Amino acid sequence: MSILAGIRVLDLATYIAAPAAATVMSDFGAEVIKVERPPYGDPYRSLTLVPGMPISKEQYCWLLDSRNKKSIGLDLSAEASAEVIGKLVCWADVLITNFQPRQLRKFHLTYEDLEPRNGRLIYASVTGYGETGEDADKPGYDATAYWARSGLMALMHNAGSDPVQSPAGFGDHPTSMALFGGIMMALYQREKTGKGMKVTTSLMANGAWANSCQIQTAFVQAEWAVRRNRLYPNNPLINHYMTRDGQRILFCLLEPERDWHRLCEALGWQTTAPDPRFHTPESRRDNAAALVALLDAEIAKQTLTQWGKVFRRHEVIWGQVPGIHEVANDPVMEQQGVFMEMEDAPWRTVMSPIDIAGEKKIRPRLAPKVGQHSAEILQLLGYEEEKIRQLQRCGAVTG
Repeated sequence: MSILAGIRVLDLATYIAAPAAATVMSDFGAEVIKVERPPYGDPYRSLTLVPGMPISKEQYCWLLDSRNKKSIGLDLSAEASAEVIGKLVCWADVLITNFQPRQLRKFHLTYEDLEPRNGRLIYASVTGYGETGEDADKPGYDATAYWARSGLMALMHNAGSDPVQSPAGFGDHPTSMALFGGIMMALYQREKTGKGMKVTTSLMANGAWANSCQIQTAFVQAEWAVRRNRLYPNNPLINHYMTRDGQRILFCLLEPERDWHRLCEALGWQTTAPDPRFHTPESRRDNAAALVALLDAEIAKQTLTQWGKVFRRHEVIWGQVPGIHEVANDPVMEQQGVFMEMEDAPWRTVMSPIDIAGEKKIRPRLAPKVGQHSAEILQLLGYEEEKIRQLQRCGAVTG
């Protein structure tokens, strides 16, 4: 039996950061019911249609983050839906939401509204900018609240170029792991006290945590180096280079003396470069452009495979910089279970990044259609067929 089997999760959220926490729980056996507004459901279903996203007939984002879930189409604005939500709240161990505070108040879905109905409920909430302060009601996506607000966007560019935009879900998925951790701590506390609680996180706070090393420099008033590009870097030993077969590799050599000698030996320079301008960390910094040019010429002499063998032999710390299609076919990720074949679809998907000794993640199942399980869920809650038909006729429930 999976480690979270028997845990019931109500996914009352949209897009990624909050729902993805439910996805992680589902990987370990939790039962997840997703509430979607009819007729179109979670707007995340249509993210693949946004200009600039990779073009596909498949809803690949939805497939990733809504696997294993059951969907009920429920119009929260319909008067009859209040009773259904109440029953779902009583059914759940965990409720996950990212509704804005004003929406939670409008639909009577705040923790204060729901705690009297289910005192054991773990109420998990993601916001853009936190629950207090002047931006509490401000909507935020990961691009704005995580990537831009945290200072990450301002950092991510070379000298003379504009900041880059973040890829889809870049801040959402890390934020979902923070929410998952909070939920698991709350469940642990409930085991000791029998009582539920509220846990929260925000995209902004997670962005600040991701960028915390750099933010800390501001707190201590550190002096930043002048921004450069790869041809004129501040440190040629933390830089990327191109192999003979057009593959890019990245060096991350953080210990100057030890790592420099290992790199020199790997390049056939014995223990140091032939040019005295590169013999010390200070001289390598002062002559960075010349060293980059020399390393460019050396790395271009062999293929990625050849260099990989050499660098492993000399314990040089490096990494390949693959394209997305190469990542999707990475044999090491395959071996480590990062990817898994879906149970009922001809695709693989990316699994959550946690492994527990002796525990197997369940094989992912196809993400649901809007309201695909509405009748099944209502029956689970004790509704008779006639009552289900009434809810469908009045438009409170669809599917």
